[in-house]
Amino acid sequence: MTVDLSALGSAIQAKLGDAITGSVIAFDELTVHAEPSRILEVLSVLKSDGDFRFVSFVDICGADYPEREKRFDVVYHLLSPTTNARVRIKVAVDESTDVPSAVEVFPAADWFEREVFDLYGVAFTDHPDLRRILTDYGFSGHPLRKDFPVTGHVEVRYDDEKKRVVYEPVKLVQEMRQFDYLSPWEGTEYILPGDEKAKQ
Repeated sequence: MTVDLSALGSAIQAKLGDAITGSVIAFDELTVHAEPSRILEVLSVLKSDGDFRFVSFVDICGADYPEREKRFDVVYHLLSPTTNARVRIKVAVDESTDVPSAVEVFPAADWFEREVFDLYGVAFTDHPDLRRILTDYGFSGHPLRKDFPVTGHVEVRYDDEKKRVVYEPVKLVQEMRQFDYLSPWEGTEYILPGDEKAKQ
């Protein structure tokens, strides 16, 4: 069964009015942009309305665009088994704006919202247990933000002398190296260690 995504987007816009700020069809997928404060209304209508029946909650994820004023997208993916249609709902928020928790509409949103909170720092109001889910207790920062350092802030390792796990600040030691940026398939202009043993 093929779904007319343009008609579906128009129907969602007509049903939800100004709760929807726009929609886009790209790569044969419908993305609907919604007001963050009205996300529960949007999800409820998409789930329970007989015209849509998006009863299968797939996931929630985040995306970080630090150059934007509203740097985070919180992205919801829903599936309608009845029509075999999928829809993506996006809400854009800044660092200080909380998003209403979707747990009351889709209980499966619980751990997904915890993951977005942990990795991006987006908070969800009225969440039953909003705490980190993937990083360690006392972890500093949110590792999927674009401004998070690639090396992290602390190093975790087992200390054999202390017989326990220890946390230490990351120390970056960089020896002087020559970076040639040449393709390894074309070969280097100098002899790599070990190559002097090869037959010419």
